[in-house]
Amino acid sequence: MGSRYGGLKQIDALGPKGETIIDYSIYDALQAGFTKVVFVIRKSIESDFCEVILNKYKGKIAVDYVLQEIDALPAHFIAPQDRTKPWGTGHAVLMAKNKIDSFFAVINGDDFYGRNSFKILVNYLNTISLEDTQAVAMVAYSLENTLSEHGSVSRGVCEVNEEHFLTKVTEHTKLCCRNGHIINENPDGTIKEMNPKTPVSMNFWGFNPNIFTHLEYLFTDFLKNNIQDLKSEFYIPFAVDDLIKNNTIQVKVLETDSQWYGVTYQEDRKIVIDKFKQIAANYINLH
Repeated sequence: MGSRYGGLKQIDALGPKGETIIDYSIYDALQAGFTKVVFVIRKSIESDFCEVILNKYKGKIAVDYVLQEIDALPAHFIAPQDRTKPWGTGHAVLMAKNKIDSFFAVINGDDFYGRNSFKILVNYLNTISLEDTQAVAMVAYSLENTLSEHGSVSRGVCEVNEEHFLTKVTEHTKLCCRNGHIINENPDGTIKEMNPKTPVSMNFWGFNPNIFTHLEYLFTDFLKNNIQDLKSEFYIPFAVDDLIKNNTIQVKVLETDSQWYGVTYQEDRKIVIDKFKQIAANYINLH
């Protein structure tokens, strides 16, 4: 549920014929070569999800799903009774560990990434071996291509070396455009101007299934220190950053010039609807 959007944006009909953002992502993934989709959802939307999503893809692609619940924790941990917020994107990925045994991509269900970005990731994954357990990939977007016109956003800001490997990713939670400049408001209230071309993570990852072992360890460690913090979240970028520091993984940064679209705020909805109208028009013109 998108608290700032005010609704279940993952299954909001935004395309000319009622398509969701997920529909566009799955179509693009199919065209790029992916053959299976695993959704991570909450129990509270399971019936709506099955009615709207599962029937739609029957016969087109293998579909499965897992539940991300607040009480889905390692042994000996009990979620605080007052917690209402999910445990974050790292925990969400961890829920799918029993459904995946090959290289896989991770995306947000409410983000439009662009077909070329899926192709870039597949092309890279096809060059590496499953035995290379250190191999991880991330599709990076230019910061200027990922902002909302209607409020601040959270982004994983990336530092990349000369060989295009990720050296550090830092979560910035209040990025926005103000008076023609992109700025980040730090927790202490200070303001920093950002380079528009800064590569950022949009949670578009390519992982070896070995990542689940690392996520289990890191999530357990996270809970030891944060379980009583009702708003704390175990983010994928935090986990990746820890694994990079420990030389456990190497993350190849695959830069794309695609424009990201999403519906962080209700006001973003019209922008995405107009984008999907344009995509449909371009398809008709090509055929």
